[in-house]
Amino acid sequence: MAPAPRLVKPETAGLVHLTVLRTAQLSPHWIRVTLGGGEIERFRPLGYDQWFRIFLPLGGDEGLERIPAKANKLFGYLKYLRIPDGVRPVMRNYTVRAFRPATAAAGAELDVDFVVHGSAEDGTAGPASRWAQSCHAGESVVVIDEGLSFNPDRGTDRVVLVSDETGLPAVAGICASLPADASGLAIVEVPSADDALDFAHPAAVSVRFIVREDAVKPGTLALQALRDAELPASPFHAYIAGEQALATDGRRHLVGERGVSKDHVSFIGYWRVGAASPAPKSQRVAAEAHP
Repeated sequence: MAPAPRLVKPETAGLVHLTVLRTAQLSPHWIRVTLGGGEIERFRPLGYDQWFRIFLPLGGDEGLERIPAKANKLFGYLKYLRIPDGVRPVMRNYTVRAFRPATAAAGAELDVDFVVHGSAEDGTAGPASRWAQSCHAGESVVVIDEGLSFNPDRGTDRVVLVSDETGLPAVAGICASLPADASGLAIVEVPSADDALDFAHPAAVSVRFIVREDAVKPGTLALQALRDAELPASPFHAYIAGEQALATDGRRHLVGERGVSKDHVSFIGYWRVGAASPAPKSQRVAAEAHP
């Protein structure tokens, strides 16, 4: 039988216009922005680590109306770059933390959790953090669904999930989508104890939060915990997300030292220590290095 593909494509991939409904400060480094309204009926929730590109109107709503239909593809992205500076929205990649379908009493809602570093007031925050700290109900955004990096066809009975704080929404989304009798472990590295946000998970999936000191390189502790961990019986589906070295070195460890089939390891480098925001062409990089 051929191995399951690495990615799951979305049902629809067009521009979806949404509105900010509310925001909430969850912890020192987490802000939740709830989106809805607009064209949310066109967004098809897939569960697991569903991710999307979001366009933030840092230059006002004019830029949102000028986003090309396929801004996540090469030629569409080149058209996106032709939107003038100061008008062009900032494009970033985020995970669906939760999706609540419409009811008789309320419309559908999509929660997005932003990791926040720096301050919007003093200018030390990056563009996405600054927007999350300052946005208000009624503001507009545009998203493009990108599907899943965790393909459930690779296995959901036994899992090993590893991330830094940037991968926490994905790990939480995966756990919420697993069957109730799934087993395994989740290792999540966070910048403070207050940022260890609880999430629902199957009873037999053990969750371990590791608090990182300021001087420690992000991802280092999660990677060491993976190396030290007693893993479930094979086969299991491993998923590693976060800082680039955590993703690539974690996969290398599992495949090269633990004998896990590369077809059972999903890994995604969201960002890189010492680099600015990822180059747009490689946003949401799914690392492909071989051990």
